[in-house]
Amino acid sequence: MAAQRAKNFGKKAIEYPEGQPSLVSSKDWVHNLTKNPRGFAIDYVRRLFPIFGWISRYNVGWLTGDIIAGLTVGIVLVPQSMSYAQIATLPPQYGLYSAFVGVMTYCLFATSKDVSIGPVAVMSLTVSQIIKYVNDKDPNRWSSPEIATNVAFVCGFIVLAIGLLRLGWIVELIPAPAVAGFMTGSAINIAAGQVPGLMGITGFDTRAATFHVIINTLKGLGRTKKDAAFGLVGLFALYAIRMTCDWLARRYPRRARVFFFISAFRNGFVIVVLTLASWLYCRHRKSAKGTYPIKILQKVPRGFQHVGSPNIDANLLSALAPKLPVATIILLLEHIAIAKSFGRINGYKINPNQELIAIGVTNTVGTVFGAYPATGSFSRSALKAKSGVRTPAAGILSGIVVIVALYGLTPAFFWIPTAGLSAVIIHAVADLVTKPPQVYKFWRISPVEFVIWSAAVLTTIFSTIEDGIYVSLTTSAALLIFRLAHPRGNFLGRVRVHGQGAGGGMREVYVPLDNNKIVNTQIRVEPPPPGILVYRFEETLLYPNCSVLNSILVDYVKANMRRGKDVRLIPLADRPWNDPGPRHGAGAEWEENQARPALHAIVLDFSSISQVDTTSVQALVDARDEIERWANHPVEFHFAGILSPWIRRGLVAGGFGYDAPGAGEEAARERPHDLAAVVAPSKGPDGDVESGGAPRDASFGAAHGGEAPIVQVDTPYFHLDLAEAVAAAEAGLSKLSRPSTSSQSDDKDAKRFSSVA
Repeated sequence: MAAQRAKNFGKKAIEYPEGQPSLVSSKDWVHNLTKNPRGFAIDYVRRLFPIFGWISRYNVGWLTGDIIAGLTVGIVLVPQSMSYAQIATLPPQYGLYSAFVGVMTYCLFATSKDVSIGPVAVMSLTVSQIIKYVNDKDPNRWSSPEIATNVAFVCGFIVLAIGLLRLGWIVELIPAPAVAGFMTGSAINIAAGQVPGLMGITGFDTRAATFHVIINTLKGLGRTKKDAAFGLVGLFALYAIRMTCDWLARRYPRRARVFFFISAFRNGFVIVVLTLASWLYCRHRKSAKGTYPIKILQKVPRGFQHVGSPNIDANLLSALAPKLPVATIILLLEHIAIAKSFGRINGYKINPNQELIAIGVTNTVGTVFGAYPATGSFSRSALKAKSGVRTPAAGILSGIVVIVALYGLTPAFFWIPTAGLSAVIIHAVADLVTKPPQVYKFWRISPVEFVIWSAAVLTTIFSTIEDGIYVSLTTSAALLIFRLAHPRGNFLGRVRVHGQGAGGGMREVYVPLDNNKIVNTQIRVEPPPPGILVYRFEETLLYPNCSVLNSILVDYVKANMRRGKDVRLIPLADRPWNDPGPRHGAGAEWEENQARPALHAIVLDFSSISQVDTTSVQALVDARDEIERWANHPVEFHFAGILSPWIRRGLVAGGFGYDAPGAGEEAARERPHDLAAVVAPSKGPDGDVESGGAPRDASFGAAHGGEAPIVQVDTPYFHLDLAEAVAAAEAGLSKLSRPSTSSQSDDKDAKRFSSVA
């Protein structure tokens, strides 16, 4: 008894409504979350290691494709990783460390067979800028490799945490044009910064703003050195081999695969030739100071020289903190964009959360080997896909190639000309520049997103990559908020159409009354009967945009529907200041008002609305109150297409969907409802009731003749579709045209002015 009294007291304190329709409860929500915790935990752990889903089915056919793709990517990976380490202002062996850990670790956690993880140009440039930032702040306190390793460790853990917490959806907030914009700007930035190395030009900061680098490069053309003979020849050879092989593949399609692999090996081939030429030219030209006539890599340590626990310095992490957000964003954004792209092209779906886990593990484990941040590479992933890769295990073969290079080829690396590595970098990053057809597609699909792309490119070129990323993020967020806060919507009319074919028949569809350049202007759109409005809101109804719906409905009603009260009879002093109405004697305005139809019902199409909140329901309540004050009588609000129980619950809390207790039972029974055949209960093998055997919910009403209402009948103003909602509104309108003796019901309806806030 005490518990019941406490419960009754609590209901009274919160003004718990009695006699409301049957609604979904918080208990249902909690039950859905916890109905199978053991299964959820098992599935969570199983998804952490996707390799167990396919390794048991591995076969010789897959092995052949993986060997070819793995070796091909490995041959390209070795020169590229040393080149990208050069961008990061790190010794070349650190690029090989990152390459090895990336390809070997990723195959254990991957949900994409095509992505190749390792050093990439944009991340390498970001690392170089972070190193410069820390050295400017605390000169000579930490070495460049130590800074790079700490960046990999912290960013790896951040990305790993995002993946483990299943927060990968945040990546979806950044649109493709924004990603393409900063990637294009970064590619131009990197290419411009490598031209001085290609030409042997020195004497200025190649990591300044792109336009400064271009200007200083042009000014320094007179200081071009012999390095240009290696760099320009290498760059020309790279493009010549690719273009020739592409032409031959089109000319001789039967041998296209042969020409593809010849083209794929062009990086390794050019580096080998340039290294041989460098050795022949430099081996007898060492100066007394130990320098050579061209810049070469010189000594590259053999094997893994820095394996061990990483030295994580708290002071260094504090110095890195301002630059960690941009590094983390690049780490996850570039990889997810590449993985989704190749998944879409090759017909499979990636798991963004699992991909973030793979990136996080790769970078945290990489710090044990002294690696710097690694993520997905577009050029190597494309090469891997075209080579016929079958599973992520191809990365193991690429890792073996890197091991062979680290332990067997380091003496030959001594003579690699850095101008040749610059040529490899320029050739690789050129593919990251968005092609003109794609840019034009951005413009055609969404001119605003084209502006975002342009802003990201220009900011990256005239400022820094960091600023370019932040501009991409802020403009994308601003566009998202703007679209949410300024949704589209239309008042609808009816068109009767005839279906074609054997199953064709006449049906009614609802289209915008205004010309939207979609519906044929020669088709007559029939407006709803006078006194009924039909409106479709084309966005989720939440607090940023609910005032828009309020204003549209209220303004339209005041402009097109009859005002119920004759304000001419009200003294001016008693009229509201914001709506004084016509002056005394202004009969023309009143006659114009009387010519308008009296508002009876508003039908709202909620089929495109997936969420509502307290503010939006309050906005609907406010709109209903203001409209009913204007009409001077109750107005029916019908809702079509509500399939979320939580939207239904929110609207009921606002007083929508049902008649006041005791007032509308008879009217509710008279309203038409769509019926469907009832499926007989059946029991499954475990004795559970299936497909219709659930306990009957009284809110759906009783079944008659094997049929029952599809939706709950205790909320008669909520309808399955728009046609039923309009029919119900028209039925109510037709009853109003008949003499009514139910004054008591009208009095109760007139008191329906409530609030939920």
